[in-house]
Amino acid sequence: MLMATKLPVSPLAPDSNPSLNPIAGVRLAAVEAGIRYKGRTDLMLAVLPPGTVAAGSLTRSKTASAPVDWCRQQLGHGGARALLVNSGNANAFTGRIGDEAVAISADAVARAVGCRREEVYLASTGVIGEPLPTAPILAALDSLAAAVDETKWAEAARAIMTTDTFPKSATATARLGGKSVTINGIAKGSGMIAPDMATMLAFLFTDAALPQPILQALLTASVDKSFNCTTVDGDTSTSDTVLIFATGQAGNAADVSETDPELDDFRQALDTVTRELALLVVRDGEGAQKLMTITVTGAESDLAARRIGLTIGNSPLVKTAIAGADANWGRIVMAVGKSGEAASRDKLRIAIGGIQVAVAGMRDPDYHEPDVVPHMKGRDITIDVDVGVGDGRATVWSCDLTHGYIDINADYRS
Repeated sequence: MLMATKLPVSPLAPDSNPSLNPIAGVRLAAVEAGIRYKGRTDLMLAVLPPGTVAAGSLTRSKTASAPVDWCRQQLGHGGARALLVNSGNANAFTGRIGDEAVAISADAVARAVGCRREEVYLASTGVIGEPLPTAPILAALDSLAAAVDETKWAEAARAIMTTDTFPKSATATARLGGKSVTINGIAKGSGMIAPDMATMLAFLFTDAALPQPILQALLTASVDKSFNCTTVDGDTSTSDTVLIFATGQAGNAADVSETDPELDDFRQALDTVTRELALLVVRDGEGAQKLMTITVTGAESDLAARRIGLTIGNSPLVKTAIAGADANWGRIVMAVGKSGEAASRDKLRIAIGGIQVAVAGMRDPDYHEPDVVPHMKGRDITIDVDVGVGDGRATVWSCDLTHGYIDINADYRS
């Protein structure tokens, strides 16, 4: 067993974490089970009331983990009574042994909580390719289930961390069916971040009553505007999972359609929570010192704009220029050109920190690099690109690439 290595907190971390109020019916606990590390919590359990429905967005990786496969099966019926999450081991690329670990864990949770195994959702994060030891999980489950209560949101957020330097949480309220409803979310993620969801792990809980198909549609749309618009290093995890659980205990009427204006406030609150969590993940990018907000306009479609933005955000040359406070906008031109999406070279416009550096396919004659240097030395870098071919637009978020990323990942398994 390894001693937990405490990384310095990211300079992009928020000054404080929001206090999450209880969600009716949701009880949580966390424990140090000793799955991989000594000296840190690594197992989280959420217990949910009868009638809870679940929706999810899971990685499209062709080497998805055993827990992802399990969740995909359970989302077919959408009922939920418990969520178990471990850190330190991803239970990915573990073959039959991984499937057996999932089944053993689900059965144990079902016994401890008093539900059917099909109502148990599982997620794992950590090292790929090592069998997940179930003995420490089984040994901890009874005490974990006995310790759940409605207040332990901070403990749950910490237990799912791996190379994260701070816990990530967000909350919002909305009006739905004449009732006030709450959405709480926790997430983990720092490296191997380039979500392809159909990231990292994120778990949302609400007391709203919603039909499962509508909850699924709302989550899918929200994930597409948030987690799918982020990148740290261009690598899509085998374990990317976003789940939302609706307990239905707010007492609102559940008979709504997907296009019902009644859902507008809830939709906005959900988008707020997913966006905040997604940005916290990027702000905790491994070794990150700067956050990049990249807005692309003038693309053939919104999807094309997002692909161009992610190409810019994933470029090692762009990321290292940002790390070095170098306004090398030629690297942005390069990234646009290699994205594979339509762009007009002779209409291309680029601005950094609101200062136009390129226009009509060439350097802006009024651009003076010293003007943009103060912005490049800051923590929050904005890049605006118009590719001149259509009305598509998107905003994506990335971070710089520093030697800290190499240090963290060179030592990750040791």
